[in-house]
Amino acid sequence: MATTIPCDVAIIGAGLAGGLIALALRARHPGLTIRLVDAGAVVGGHHRWSFFGSDIAPDDLWLLKPLVTQSWPNHGVRFPGHARTIPEPYYSIESERLDAVVRAALPADALILGRHVTAVSATAVELADGDRIEATGVIDARGPGDLTTLDLGWQKFVGQELRLSVPHEAPVPVIMDATVAQIDGYRFVYCLPLGATRMFVEDTYYSDTPDLDRDVLADRIHAYVAARGWQVEQTASEEQGVLPVAMGGDFEAYWRSTGPVAKAGMRAGLFHPTTGYSLPDAVRTASAIAARRDFSGNALHDATHAAAKATWNDRGFYRMLDTMLFKAADPAERYRVLERFYRLSPRLIGRFYAGQSTMTDKARVLIGRPPVPFLRAVRALTGVQA
Repeated sequence: MATTIPCDVAIIGAGLAGGLIALALRARHPGLTIRLVDAGAVVGGHHRWSFFGSDIAPDDLWLLKPLVTQSWPNHGVRFPGHARTIPEPYYSIESERLDAVVRAALPADALILGRHVTAVSATAVELADGDRIEATGVIDARGPGDLTTLDLGWQKFVGQELRLSVPHEAPVPVIMDATVAQIDGYRFVYCLPLGATRMFVEDTYYSDTPDLDRDVLADRIHAYVAARGWQVEQTASEEQGVLPVAMGGDFEAYWRSTGPVAKAGMRAGLFHPTTGYSLPDAVRTASAIAARRDFSGNALHDATHAAAKATWNDRGFYRMLDTMLFKAADPAERYRVLERFYRLSPRLIGRFYAGQSTMTDKARVLIGRPPVPFLRAVRALTGVQA
């Protein structure tokens, strides 16, 4: 028999964005009844999220501190003509930790997992089994909306956590090793030393297409690891993904594609245009929602729409750079854009990844001899909308 489940706030999608909103609301408004709904059996799925210390405002660190599973005091990059260590902390979160922290913070009846959603409105959620959630307000934090409304390149990857038979002796993360062969666009390998004999290795591409051949990328990971002299005992886990890299598009059409309901995360278009990463925006959104007093569906919709639109409007600079990267640089030469970028100051680099570049930062990125042909860059930018 179908039942009606009442609550103050229903959050649809128990990924990073939804989980952070649930944690923030529980901490700031313990009297609210929350429902966190997902088709999966666990919060966060099976993912790893990493971030720079400069990505998160000091006032928001409390939300992430319980989730961090690894941290390092600095990180490195490697390019054919340039390598450096950047004195900026780097952190990583495993989805198992997010699941455990959310389960510890929320009452058992707040988690509605393993349940498929068939319809969502500003104040109600219909479940496939006939049950209905009625809420003061609903927030949709599931995956992306209609990406065909946006002009996109792609960042795609396969990552594996490897257990090694002997220690790797790599003390800090290398977030970009672009000394590898440049295939299918800008390619780099990402290495996180999770422990003395644990290494997470990800083969990543800035590609013109979202096509991903898992087996080919896995073979390239194994070849890279062998070249580093690391002896693999076991592949403990694997993840893969395809993230959008935005060059332009119609934000309002993207928003409308998932209906007139409050949104967060990728659903709201809240991802860094150049990296595709959504963690910093997810933290800001959770903090902003938890600071509210009005959780009615229409008010939540208007607030999340306004914030997401303002963020989109503020990031035209990054979309311009993405256009130059994908449409002006030869795919095999794209690495030169990043190599040049990583010669700039650590603070500028940090603000870039946080999506908070200053006007001075933007000028510094653009001045000097560009690493792409000038006339081709001009043609690529003709007609680009900020």
